Parts: sequence; C-alpha cells; structure tokens
Amino acid sequence: MTLWQIDILPGPGQPDRPAASLSAECRSLGLPDNLPVATARGFLLEGELDEQQALQLARQVLIDTLTEQAVVAPVADDRLLTPPAAYAGSKPQLVHVLPKPGVMDPVAISTQRVLVDSGYPVDQVRTFRKLWIEGFERSQLERLSQKVLSNDSIEQVVIGPLRLSGLAVGAPYRFSPLSTSISQLDQERLMELSRRGQLYLSLAEMQVIQQHYRELGREPTDIELETIAQTWSEHCSHKTLAGRIAYRDPDGQRQFDNMLKETIFAATQQIRQQLGEDDWCVKVFSDNAGIIRFDERDHVVFKVETHNHPSAIEPYGGANTGLGGVIRDPLGTGLGAKPVCSTDVFCFAPPDTPAASLPPGVLHPRRVMHGVVSGVRDYGNRMGIPTVNGAVYFDPAYLGNPLVYCGNVGLLPVDKVEKAPRPGDWIVAVGGRTGRDGIHGATFSSVELTEESESISGGAVQIGNPITEKMLLDCLLQARDEGLYSAVTDCGAGGFSSAVGEMGESLGAEVWLDRAPLKYEGLSYTEIWISEAQERMVLAVPPIHWERLRALFANEGVEATIIGQFVPTGQLKLLYADQEVGCLSMEFLHGGRPPVIRQADYQPPSVRPVELPELDGDQMGQLLRQLLGSWNICSKQWIIRQYDHEVQGGSVIKPLVGPQQDAPSDAAVVRPRLDSPRGVVLACGMNPHYGRFDTYHMAASAIDEAVRNVVAVGGNPDRIAILDNFCWGNTERPETLGSLVRAAIACHDVAVAWQTPFISGKDSLNNEFTWVDASGERQQISIPPSLLISAIGQVDDVRECVTMDLKEPGNRLYLVGATRQELGGSHATMLLGLEGGVVPQVDLPLARRIFQQLHAAIRAGAVRACHDLSEGGLAVALAEMAFGGELGVVADLEGICQENFVSPEVALFSESNSRFVCEVRPEEAERFEQLFSQLPCCRLGEVVAEQQLKLSCQQRILLEQPLEQLRHAWLSPLQGGA
Repeated sequence: MTLWQIDILPGPGQPDRPAASLSAECRSLGLPDNLPVATARGFLLEGELDEQQALQLARQVLIDTLTEQAVVAPVADDRLLTPPAAYAGSKPQLVHVLPKPGVMDPVAISTQRVLVDSGYPVDQVRTFRKLWIEGFERSQLERLSQKVLSNDSIEQVVIGPLRLSGLAVGAPYRFSPLSTSISQLDQERLMELSRRGQLYLSLAEMQVIQQHYRELGREPTDIELETIAQTWSEHCSHKTLAGRIAYRDPDGQRQFDNMLKETIFAATQQIRQQLGEDDWCVKVFSDNAGIIRFDERDHVVFKVETHNHPSAIEPYGGANTGLGGVIRDPLGTGLGAKPVCSTDVFCFAPPDTPAASLPPGVLHPRRVMHGVVSGVRDYGNRMGIPTVNGAVYFDPAYLGNPLVYCGNVGLLPVDKVEKAPRPGDWIVAVGGRTGRDGIHGATFSSVELTEESESISGGAVQIGNPITEKMLLDCLLQARDEGLYSAVTDCGAGGFSSAVGEMGESLGAEVWLDRAPLKYEGLSYTEIWISEAQERMVLAVPPIHWERLRALFANEGVEATIIGQFVPTGQLKLLYADQEVGCLSMEFLHGGRPPVIRQADYQPPSVRPVELPELDGDQMGQLLRQLLGSWNICSKQWIIRQYDHEVQGGSVIKPLVGPQQDAPSDAAVVRPRLDSPRGVVLACGMNPHYGRFDTYHMAASAIDEAVRNVVAVGGNPDRIAILDNFCWGNTERPETLGSLVRAAIACHDVAVAWQTPFISGKDSLNNEFTWVDASGERQQISIPPSLLISAIGQVDDVRECVTMDLKEPGNRLYLVGATRQELGGSHATMLLGLEGGVVPQVDLPLARRIFQQLHAAIRAGAVRACHDLSEGGLAVALAEMAFGGELGVVADLEGICQENFVSPEVALFSESNSRFVCEVRPEEAERFEQLFSQLPCCRLGEVVAEQQLKLSCQQRILLEQPLEQLRHAWLSPLQGGA
C-alpha cells in the first residue's frame, strides 16, 4: 500500500490568491508582508495505487486543468520539495498545515467517496495546505504558523517535508470500566474534580450528586458523572434563568421561582389565553423549535441558537457547526420540518484592532470575522438553504468573546407536530459517525473563556460536513412522510447523552454504546456517549419499520444503526460489550439538580444630559459620511454576497435591494411554498450599546426594531412571533444578573402590550475572557448585555410587500413616528465623543397604533417604499433610501423640529424608536395623511431625479451631499473584508 502526495498549484500565468491573502494577514500582525510566498493545496492518498493511477485521478478528479497543475509523487519524494519556478536559485522554507488526527476533514471525506465511486482503490484521504516562504527568521516563522497559518485547536504545522508512513487514526480500545470515588471527598476536592473533569458543576450540585450515590451505596461511574454534567449544564438546562432569583431594584424586591417562566413564558401564555380560539401558536418552548400556524397545509417553525465559545477558539468550525446545528433543530421539531431559509447575526471586535493589543489566547478580530463568515457561508451554500437575513455588530468588548447567532426556519406539515417514543421502539442513530470532536462542548459552552481555553478545550470544537447533513435531511423527510419513526431529535450539545436522555425522559432507555458507528478506533464508551460529532440525529423506530428505514437510508449512502431500545423502566441504562457501565434514574437526571438561588441587583445609572452641537453644512456632511462609514452602519455586502439567498427559489425580498441590489433591506420575505403567494417575513433587532445605559430599554428597543422591520416590508403586526437570545457576562455577579432580569421584564411587558408571543429562545451566559497580563495582574473583558430578538411575521400575498429603495421622482416623503431628545447610546454621540443622554424608549400604545396603521397603508397600496429608522437616525435612513434607489431627496425638517420640539441636529441623528420614512405617490398622499391623522406624521419633502441629499430647516441648508460620496463612505470599510 502506497501513500501518495498530490500538490495542486496555480497553473502557468495564474494568480496565487492565498499568497496575497497571507500578505494581508502578516501586515495586520506586524510581520513582514513583502516577502516571496507561494502556496499549494493538496491531498494525501493511501491505497493500492500505482503512479499512473495517481496521475490519472489527479487530472480527472482533483484539479481544474485550465487553471491548475499537479505534482504527484510518493510522500517525501524529492519532486515534492522543489519550490515553484518563482524561487529558482533560492531556498525558501517549506511548511505544511494539516488537520490534526481525528479532526473532521469534510473535503477528504467527499473526495474519498468520489474516488471510490470512480473505481480508484483509495482507503484513506487527508487534505493539507503547503507553503514555500522565504525571508522569515525561525521565531517569525513560528509566530506566523501559530497566528496566521494554522489554528492549534484543530491543525498541526510541519516545517519541512512530510514524513508519514500512513493515515490511519486511532488504535483499538481496551475496554476498562471506570468509577470515580466521590463519597468521601470534602468541598475542596469536590470542586477540584468538577474542574479537572471539565464537569463545571457548582459545589451545591456536586454535593447533591455525592449524597445521591451515598444513598445508592456505591460510587458513580465516569459515564454517569459525565451524563449528569451534560444534563445539568447551563447550556442544556438554563439553570440560572430558570432558577430562583431574588431581584432588587429601586422600586423594591421581587422573588422569582423560575424567572424565565414568570417573564418570557408567562407573556406567551397570557397572549394565547387572550387570543382564545384565534390562537395561532401551535407549540412553544417544548420542542427543538417554536411552531406557529401558516396555512391549512403547513406550520412554520423557527429557532435561533448561539455558538459563541467554539467560534472564539476556531471561528470557521464554530460558526460552521453553529449553522449546521440550528438547521437540525427544525429538522428535529415535531416529526421533522423541512429547512427553508437561515439567518445569522454576528458580534465582533472592530477589524482594525491593533494586533499588539490582543490578550494572549485571543485571535485577531479580522481572522475571527473571516472564519465565522466563511463557516456560515460554506455550510448554508453547500446544503442548498438560503441565508436571507441577519446583522453584524462591532464593539471592542467582543474581543475575547465574539457572538455567533444562527437561525433556521422550517416548514412542517400540520399532521406531523406530535411525537413520542413508544416502549419497544429501537433507538436509531442516523447520519454522521461518532468521533472525539465536540467532547465537553455543552459544559465548555457554560463557562467563561481564559487564555488557556484554546489548548484545554480544543476538543470541544467540532468541524461540520454539510454534504452529510444534506443527505441525512433528504432521507429523514422521506422517512417522515412514510411514517417510519415515532420521534426524532438532533444530537446537539451533549451528543447521545442529551438526545437519548431527553427523548426517553418519561419512559426509560437502554443503550448499547459499542454498536455506535465510529470515525476511527480508540474511543472509550464515555467518549462515544458525550461526543458532539456533527450531522447525527436519533430516531425512535418501531421494530416493524426498521428494515424499510434501514434500506431507505442505505440507498442514499446514509448510515442508520440501532444503538438501543426505549424501555418503560424509568432508568437510563448504558452498556458496552454487554457490560453495564452506567445506570441513572431519569427522575434524578432530569429533576435532581438543586435549584440555583441567586441575588440580582439593579441600580439605574445616573443620567447626564447631552446636547448635540450646532453643525454647519460641512460638519453635518462630514458627520453623515462618518456615520455611514462606521463599523455598525456601513455596508455588509462583502458578507451578504458570499451567501446564496436565491437557492430554493422562494426569496422575494432579499438582504440587498434596489436597482444595483446594494441597499440594506429591512427584512427578508420568503415564499416557503412556491404554489402559494403567502410569505414569511424575517427580521431581527439588537442594540448592545443601549445595554450600557439601561437593559430594560435596550430589550424594548430590540423588540421594537425587530417588529418595525417586519412591518416596514408589509408584515402583519398582529401575526408576529419573536425569539429571544440572551448573551450575557458572568451572572454570578448580582449586578450582571440584575441587568439580565430587567431585560427579561421588558420582554414580558412589550410582548404582552403588542400581542407578540415568544415561541422559542436560548441563552448563553459567562461570555467573559480572563487573562494575566505581563505585570501579573488578572484582566477581564465582559461582553455588553446582548439581547438578540428575532421576529417572524407573515404576509397574505408577497406581491403586496414593499422595499426601502426610492422608486420615482416626484413622490412625497413622510416621517412617521415621534422624534425625541433621545441621544444616549446613539452613533452620532459616539462619533462625536459625547457621553450621557437618555437612551431611546418605547411608547408601547403609540408604537402599536403606528404599526397597525402603516400595515393598513401598505396593504392599501399607498406606500411605494418604506424604511425603518435605526442606527444613525433619519439622516442615515434617507441616505440609504436615496442611493438604494439611485434617486435624490430634497427635504425640509421644519415640521419635525416644531412638532417634536427638537433641534435640526436631533431631528437628523436621534435614534428614537417606532419611526419610518415612507415614500408616497402624490395621488395617494391624501389617503396616507388621513390614515395617520391621529398619529405623529410629518411631510419631509420629495424624491428628485438629481442624485443628491439636500436637507434644510427654516431656510438653513443643513446638508447637501452627492449620493456618490455617501455611497462610497458606506461601501468602503468592509470592501474586500477590511
């Protein structure tokens, strides 16, 4: 058996694009960026191949013969050491970068399948990257390898030629059952066990476990401790938010027995009771995703998850599996919903952060951003699921903890909602194989990061394979339609441990761990049980349907394996090689965790007044250009255009709109079924900077933004459901937990007032990063309170929807909503270096009336374009509408200033909530004005053909800017990925 190496290089005259990207990365880290570099990608192939076969498969399968060339030779052959022609006469250093053994290599897996299907005798495939680098000193080369060329959590660097004898991974496992002595441990040693074993359980939890096993008269096995840790983790059980909280603020003290149930859940229950027979919620907070009615044939499901900690350590894999995991949530909801579109929201530190300022163990924000975007792009595009809506936020406090939110919407037949395993059903694992990737992912996601996290918790990072998940998806939906299983769930955090444990909670289960298909030898029974390897789901299959289901999956090349059986014992029994390795009571596993009791305090910060200075025309124009070019407002099309938002053919309003498809849409509209004009509207709201002022108003503003985005495109405000994703710092601190409780109270108040039920949610706590600086001092970065609200609305007919780009000269422009002296947290004050002010608040009754009247106006055909006002306020909204439609605006702010008692500067840059700019045809103006006669509504001006933005107030020219300048400012910052 021969090990062949195939180097794939750019063909003659072709550019070496990875080398150019490497130079940019070197520049950002202060390394030499003008030195000769050449790159190649390649494959290692092990099998009974002769040289002629290796050459043939390289040319026929692996390279594009028009743009690439290949060098094929046995590993370590001298032909592989020869540098490209550009290095003639010099001696560059040779560097190889490979996935670490056991790390998922999706390209290698797909390549091996193609080669075997093509008749080539290939047993193993592995990919690598190769570089020839000249002019680096050894220390610089090592820094380059660590910071640019590789990620130590998943990759290894070999300087020089490869010296491999084979590609096999793992060695046979020697079965050895293990138990852990816990009964006699004191408090200190209990906590040492929790930390050392990466259980991350509290002292109270460890003591409850200790007492439970004392009563049983035995010690716990290793797999039992791991199962309890997964089930009781913050990630899986939400023990902080669902625990007892004594909340204290200036108005007094309030006791929560279950904060989530008494705020978020309670709001939905109250709304559903008020709706009565008109209740359009189907299933909320009880399945993998929330379910709402869509039409007589289908329901719509929606879920948004976070994948923050893994993305901080390995951005590509973390984000890649974040999207892959949330796609499996609708697929595991009911008896399986078909995924129809995805969403994403990212929070990064600014890409221009100086490399020298990075704490140890932190990746550069630019590298994080590129990796996260690529990970989401590759998974969604390769699965054929459009990514249609999202946002990006930048703040220095996200340096140690970037946030990665991924969401997915699915379509579920109305008769496929209910599921439950039955006694005697087989436990069937389908999809990908199990490896060491993702071990301790659930517990790892529940703790704060440190400078050592990359090395300690690298195993918690998974790498996804979207092709495997696409094949699994297709098989699963066919099996669903044939009625071949009685329940389904995905293997998310905790792997089989959480999937089987939750599915069999009210029944009982027996699992045969040695039958699980493995990626390679050597996994212990505990590793098999808690691995979070991707693309796996668990089914409850009646024995009568097993043969048909097995054959259906086998026909598509997807593995389906019986790994146990659901039995009515109330016990979770785990076996390996017919020997019991663990047995847990379902009652103790799911109900034995001691309640978390926390103190939460909220003290409102003092409010300092802030005033915007009077600005002349040049200053006003400069401020607007700076706003448009700021990280949080600038165009994100470099990201958006990497996503396929057209696949499946249902995208009606896309992320970018206008003649050039370069203006930011307020929301996405998707037709989930092409035989129906009904549409789903997706939008989001998030205002992290407001949380530094008051988290109640931050949460209210986030809901307002999400809802007004839905309404702006034509969504019905009486049919909007919302999802919450809380990402917070360390809630062990009473003030941090207090800020979260205050946000949850706001969620309850706004949801009830607007009849917008919460249908699903997720929290991610302990988003902090700690390290020790050069002087030995402990340093810490905590993210700002970050609440993402995702909204899903509906439209009866997508042809009634509107976009934000201006449509026609001569049309009138109106500002709907009240503008207030609310400058706290505004982007204008941040750019001007001003502190203080009142954060935007929401007038709940007024906002609801505005939303309903605007919806009526859009349905009546009275609105040609509509754009919500958010970051940057009115000036930014008008600029975006103007260059989006390639038309100009002439407007006078006198009416706004007089009606709202504000200065022109406040009128332009306040970020007050519940406001819209509407474009109306002259013949519809009277009807439009009548609809808003009892609401704040001012005529602004009109649309003009000349491409400029000209704003005035009482004969004073406030701003006169060519659109080309504004567009350039908006497009430049992230052009090419910064």
